[in-house]
Amino acid sequence: MSTTSIALAVRILIALCTRTFFQPDEYFQSLEPAHHLVYGYGHLTWEWLSPHPIRSIFYPALNVPVYWLFKVTGLDHYGKLGDFLVIAGPRVLHGVFAAATDIWLCELTAKTIGHRYVSTAFFLSLTSLFHGLSLSRSLSNSLETSLTTIALSYYPWDASLSFKRYLHRTSMVRKMLIFAALACAVRATNAVLWVFLIPNFLWSLRKNRQAILTVILDTLVIASVTCFLLIALDSAYYGRFTFTTLSFMSVNLSGVSLFYGGSPWHYYLSQALPILCTTALPFCLDGFWTSVNGSGSSALRILNQLVAWTIGIYSLAGHKEWRFIHPLLPVLHVFAAKSLVDRSLSKKQAHPKATWSRNLPIRPGYVWLILATIPASVYIIFFYCSAPISVMSYIRSLPSEELEGGSLGFLMPCHSTPGHAYLHRPQLAHGGMWALGCEPPLQHHDVSLYSDQTDAFFDNPLQYLQDRFPSQVNTSFPISPYPVSPPGISPTVKNPWVHEWPRHLIFFGALLEVEGVKILLEQRGYIEIWKRGRSWEGDEDTRKGGVRVWKWHSSS
Repeated sequence: MSTTSIALAVRILIALCTRTFFQPDEYFQSLEPAHHLVYGYGHLTWEWLSPHPIRSIFYPALNVPVYWLFKVTGLDHYGKLGDFLVIAGPRVLHGVFAAATDIWLCELTAKTIGHRYVSTAFFLSLTSLFHGLSLSRSLSNSLETSLTTIALSYYPWDASLSFKRYLHRTSMVRKMLIFAALACAVRATNAVLWVFLIPNFLWSLRKNRQAILTVILDTLVIASVTCFLLIALDSAYYGRFTFTTLSFMSVNLSGVSLFYGGSPWHYYLSQALPILCTTALPFCLDGFWTSVNGSGSSALRILNQLVAWTIGIYSLAGHKEWRFIHPLLPVLHVFAAKSLVDRSLSKKQAHPKATWSRNLPIRPGYVWLILATIPASVYIIFFYCSAPISVMSYIRSLPSEELEGGSLGFLMPCHSTPGHAYLHRPQLAHGGMWALGCEPPLQHHDVSLYSDQTDAFFDNPLQYLQDRFPSQVNTSFPISPYPVSPPGISPTVKNPWVHEWPRHLIFFGALLEVEGVKILLEQRGYIEIWKRGRSWEGDEDTRKGGVRVWKWHSSS
């Protein structure tokens, strides 16, 4: 099989088989806006509803043709088949996007260090734990990774050419600029990479003034066209002039991102890189160090400078996440492939049969070390934190009459499960389902003093249930008057966080351990009807205990 076929098969299979929860953005910054655009309902977070929205519809819009096809053909109404298609359709799409990383990594490897390293880099990419966890998901960072890898594969690594020879590479450079622009359109922070790479390219052309002018003109034209199309698309979506890139930078520079947590300056070095590279980390570092010492190619030296530059700039931000440097992982795989093959071939001179195979020229011990992460990959794809996904399947199985009115209430930390795109039940639109919110302080409030709805609930769950819910359950289960938490509420204003008791309550088991909560729910007439998950799973105490569904049965 060709590398393209293998990559597509692996990534689409992973996308379809993923049964676990990783990041809320997988749903609320991708699928939910697209579902809302096509079907008219879906949960839009504060990033989409604030006076100056910071999210572009560009990335979610890639899912729109999938949903639109199901809508016009009626396939989404074919019972369980329709439910499967609504969920699987976007997954297949993002599996295809993910495969681009593996495919173009082969091109990048061949152009930077040579063809004999290609199979090893491909092997590293396919078996990567972090790729398995994240690459096939509907995360903007994942598509950013693929687009960045494609753009890097077109980068002119041997740019010290005469202008006459450069003219033969013009189409390649323009492809690089186009894919770089698309990567920046998906995530504006991707520009950090190109702020380094494009000036580096221009410097290599310093003796060819005409070539420099051509590159600058191409860059300005492609960047301008991309910005214009992005503004036009977002303005059409929001119904007014909108430049989301500018709003995104303005909001994040204001410190709002710190509301979601801050990390020390060494986070990417001490935590993110080991998690991204796992057992390949020693070889990534070895290949990186070799290029620093000057024994690698000029392309490798540019790549190591790119990695150092990007991590250095990203480390200046207070809010950090592993996935923010995901676009660097293919580059790190190039370094690892260089180390693995070179060290294996040096051993092969003494031991002719010391490599795994002719197509994978690395030592068997190295192969087994890389493959050691496969069991962990299987676990995080199929099992770890699977209950937040499983509960959506359970809700879809409920009879339609049980979904009428105010049916579902999620007493969980915000965005702990997927939303409407994973339920696809019109009965739940417009308030039939509510969840706790976590809108940040958009009015320049002191972050240390600000409390969102999730904070207010978990500070004292029992008091919240007593103060903000009726003393008796209305068995007609009316829709809650405030099914969503409005963005940017001032903490000095009485928050409109009041609810009606729903037919079903969904929460993590840890909530039942809070004194008085279980007794109150039982007094209101609720009983447990479903639970899944392992009690110790969850990245914080409020998300542990598995997922529970309680249903109103009768008043006690």
